[in-house]
Amino acid sequence: MAMAAQEIEAMILAAMPDAAVEITDLAGDGNHYSARVISPSFAGMSRVRQHQAVYAALQGKMGNELHALQLETAIPSGDHQ
Repeated sequence: MAMAAQEIEAMILAAMPDAAVEITDLAGDGNHYSARVISPSFAGMSRVRQHQAVYAALQGKMGNELHALQLETAIPSGDHQ
């Protein structure tokens, strides 16, 4: 079962309302996406922790409804870690 890009974005924004989220369907199949998530809440977090926060926002859908997610995370320019 595939997920819509809008559903992925909504789940991330529900957990991180201050985030800027950009979702791209890489294969056009609803199963392979890239996500760019920029959030001030990532400040002070390692890259691994940032990715874990995004995966937690997806509430177990990663590996189930969502087959593959290429993830890029960052803090907004001007924010310091």
